[in-house]
Amino acid sequence: MTRIPIRRALISVSDKTGLVPFVRSLAEAGAEIVSSGGTARTLEEAGVEVTTVADVTGSPEILGGRVKTLHPSIHGGILADPSEEEHLADLDRLGIQPFQLVVVNLYPFEATVALDDVTERQAIENIDIGGPAMIRAAAKNHVHVGVVTSADQYQMVIAAVEGGGLDEELRKDLARAAFYRTAAYDAAILRWLEPDQLPARLVVPLERRQVLRYGENPHQAAAAYQQAAETGWWISAVQLQGKEMSFNNYVDTEAAWRLAWEFEKPATVVVKHTNASGVAVADSLVEAFGAAWECDPLSAFGSVVSLNRPLDAPTAEAIAEVFIEVVIAPEVTPAALDVLVGKKNLRVLQAPTPHPGGIDLRRLDGGFVAQTRDAIDEGPDDWQVLTSRRPTPAEWADLELAWVVAAHTKSNAVVIAQDRAAVGVGAGDQSRVGAAERAVARAGDRAVGAAAASDAFFPFRDGIDTLADAGVKAVVEPGGSKRDEEVIVAAEQHGLALVFTGRRHFRH
Repeated sequence: MTRIPIRRALISVSDKTGLVPFVRSLAEAGAEIVSSGGTARTLEEAGVEVTTVADVTGSPEILGGRVKTLHPSIHGGILADPSEEEHLADLDRLGIQPFQLVVVNLYPFEATVALDDVTERQAIENIDIGGPAMIRAAAKNHVHVGVVTSADQYQMVIAAVEGGGLDEELRKDLARAAFYRTAAYDAAILRWLEPDQLPARLVVPLERRQVLRYGENPHQAAAAYQQAAETGWWISAVQLQGKEMSFNNYVDTEAAWRLAWEFEKPATVVVKHTNASGVAVADSLVEAFGAAWECDPLSAFGSVVSLNRPLDAPTAEAIAEVFIEVVIAPEVTPAALDVLVGKKNLRVLQAPTPHPGGIDLRRLDGGFVAQTRDAIDEGPDDWQVLTSRRPTPAEWADLELAWVVAAHTKSNAVVIAQDRAAVGVGAGDQSRVGAAERAVARAGDRAVGAAAASDAFFPFRDGIDTLADAGVKAVVEPGGSKRDEEVIVAAEQHGLALVFTGRRHFRH
């Protein structure tokens, strides 16, 4: 591969992390250093010989520094193609020297607008103009110029320089990173200019973090992508043991992790195919795990388990007795890890809590549909009892748990709960009575005296009849059907407590 020695480098950075040793190495390798503004001052103070941009252009910085590198002597030196006679003639005629390396990182726009007290003026002044122009020029001319946009690239660039120059593949890789950086930067600016929840224009820059073995099925390619400037739980998670995470593992763990943090008390969530097959809260984590697992042990085989408390040894011992794919917790104690170390294939993750809110995107042919992420903002204080019988305190607790689980379950969803644990989950049924029948079938005798939740209204009384016949004593649902009165009458006839929330939680 063709290597390009670095004879002349243009340096202009906002973040000066690692700058001095990097540039000193360039100078020691024989490169002339051209720089401007604060970057030049930092280098000069460190004893590095610098040619200023003003010396190259013959023009001083103007407009308070807004214009300093936007000049033919700079961009001509970046964009010149030495294989073109016309380009060489222009350089000679104008006395322009070419650059082989451009090192630029941008004004900290993203960090600036993230500040609570940032003013519009401050945000605007942190929109870089000259920096993106130089980056894009160098990236365009990557056949002849290397472009560095992050301090993370310094070490490999110096190694290449000391090895004789930047080869073709490295220059192309640097150009790819450069164009992504300017694209992500522009996306951040656009997002600031259009702060609506669902803006008229939406650019979502994504960077691949991990190539996965395959997708939902072995014939599908898959990868995990991070949104620029975002730090999701999975990005910061530490995998303490086990096989690599798969596409399905990530999707199921996302569902389990979000549900676990809906609860304040120690909770365990067991998820299979993005639906809960068990959820429980208890005074201890090991109790919560046991109750959650007992909801549906058959479906829980090969599941993801999430815990909203540090994974301790007693809970780890219970987990070690069954087959699961992933366990995730905010912390894993050394004693718990000692228990699980023998289960080599079990993926054990330690992760931060998931972020609330944001935009939910779903792929369509040639586009996306977008929505704000669903949130369960309502609770018993907002709910309305429609029957003469009111729920007991224990039933209120079970109704609240069932409601949260139903909101996180694929529609149509009906969840039966007793003693602060789900005992029957009917998920993804095409009819609401079908979802009720599925929940009842899984609950069995545990439905007697239990509470139930439906993620949307009952369109007919058959769902209520099904739950009441199984022994359910309290039901919570959104209400809003034209047959609400029929459903209320059915509840009264069965002696049920019926509660309306006024809010639906479909999950397709």
